[in-house]
Amino acid sequence: MKREKSEFPEPQDAQARRKIRPVICYPTDSLEPPDLESYRAARAGWRKVDEVIVPPRDARCFHVPAGSFFRIVSVEGPQVGDLNLWAADDIDERFFSGKTRALHGTHLSTGDRLWSSLPYLRPMATITQDTLDWYGFDEWGGSVHDVIGTRCDPYTHRLLSGHDYHYCCHSNLTRALAHRLGRPLAAVEPAVHDVLNVFMCTGFTRDTGQYFMKASPVRPGDFLEFFAEIDLLGGLSACPGGDCSTEHSSDLATCHPLLVEIFRPQAPPKGWRSPPRNAYAGGHGEAPPATAAADPSS
Repeated sequence: MKREKSEFPEPQDAQARRKIRPVICYPTDSLEPPDLESYRAARAGWRKVDEVIVPPRDARCFHVPAGSFFRIVSVEGPQVGDLNLWAADDIDERFFSGKTRALHGTHLSTGDRLWSSLPYLRPMATITQDTLDWYGFDEWGGSVHDVIGTRCDPYTHRLLSGHDYHYCCHSNLTRALAHRLGRPLAAVEPAVHDVLNVFMCTGFTRDTGQYFMKASPVRPGDFLEFFAEIDLLGGLSACPGGDCSTEHSSDLATCHPLLVEIFRPQAPPKGWRSPPRNAYAGGHGEAPPATAAADPSS
């Protein structure tokens, strides 16, 4: 929490320093924007090929081939979900919420992309439709679908409450991934990562800068739709906080299931190609090893 009063006096030019204009850290003008018109046109004649029900206070994994679409749908009542994404053939490549936030902002909507971790750094999925895009930012600075929170987890819960709770989103995603891959919980837990908080309404308080949540505006029938840029393994947890209007990491909130629907288009979007992994060569400033000098006597 911020101190009510600073330990140090303001310098004489304090107001001038505060009025310096901000600079966007990562201007995205050089990024080629997604061709949403082509993506949307590819929906024509698409076919639903799979669906997965995610039970309350639990998680499920699902596969989405590159060039396909998937939707996360509210089906019974207001419910938020924590989304993890991995490259289907290599779970070391995973969704990078921090870089996605740096590129697109604190909350995502139509046209934003979910980027993968270093050293891969490429688009994993593009948001192609968002039925909650009407919400915008409210008077508290809250908005929907954030990449500022992490995921509720049993370690933080233990730290703050002194008690164990086993159905936080981190634990739910760990169980789901272990079951999907047939591996022990401890082996897959490091691959569970910071999430896209689907349908969650969040922001930062203006006085203390603390992360807050409030009742999600999501209602049955609302959905967030994605286009899979690469072959994806997804994991979705139906958060124990329900609509996150009161608390999470407990059994007190009313919770509902979530639906994942996967659609295969008749043809990929016009001109679309699955993005390759990032082209950086990986030298990190280290000089290449010197080659042995040729022996003049040879």
